[in-house]
Amino acid sequence: MRRSFLLAAAGTLFAGRAMAQAFTEAQRAEIVEILRDALRRDPTILREAFGALQAAEERDREDAQRGAIAAHRQELFGVATDPVRGNPRGDVTIVEFFDARCPYCKRLHAEMKPLLQRDRNIRVVMKDLPILGPQSVVASRALLAAQRQGKYPELYDALMSLRGEPTDAVIRAEAGRVGIDVDRMWREKDDPEIQRRLDANIALARTLRIEGTPALVVGDTLIPGAVPVAQLEQIIAEERQRRG
Repeated sequence: MRRSFLLAAAGTLFAGRAMAQAFTEAQRAEIVEILRDALRRDPTILREAFGALQAAEERDREDAQRGAIAAHRQELFGVATDPVRGNPRGDVTIVEFFDARCPYCKRLHAEMKPLLQRDRNIRVVMKDLPILGPQSVVASRALLAAQRQGKYPELYDALMSLRGEPTDAVIRAEAGRVGIDVDRMWREKDDPEIQRRLDANIALARTLRIEGTPALVVGDTLIPGAVPVAQLEQIIAEERQRRG
């Protein structure tokens, strides 16, 4: 009982000025003295207090992300011009934010490809998010220009299978290899409309507090990082069950 009180008191003091001001100066001094004495006896209390605070912050972050997903469902799931992989009429939609230069995105791509072959009822909405430098931007622009020729999936697979960097020469070579009119793609990649689409993706990622790639959205859940495919399948199954 005493330990629970000490953890709660420590959490209150560490949580910020607004909560700490709920106590009088004398009460705060008394709590601090109690904590000092307790920490001398058992230093693990401080570690547990910080752990509880971090857990509370994580819950708050997840709640904020769910709220942002709910408020921006149209931008996430309903933009008609977004590239789509898998089944366009699938019963579960995954929104994937990725960077063509991101090694973790490439790892996810390698696992997602067989998943989409096994489960023919998944729709994947692609959100190019070029955050790893100028060459990422070039690759994303080329992908969206290739979409105008109906070749987004082919160029996406080619770029995500690369071991080296997607330099201009490499992008052009891979585009030609998959049957794209390279000169047309290279001209159209600089269309301001393509940059507007990328800017919209970046703004949406910021709103959702996405801090890196890859990031997935399934239902009202944001999944940061390249999760194991078994975990992703479980999340998909839960979303199907939730929707009945």
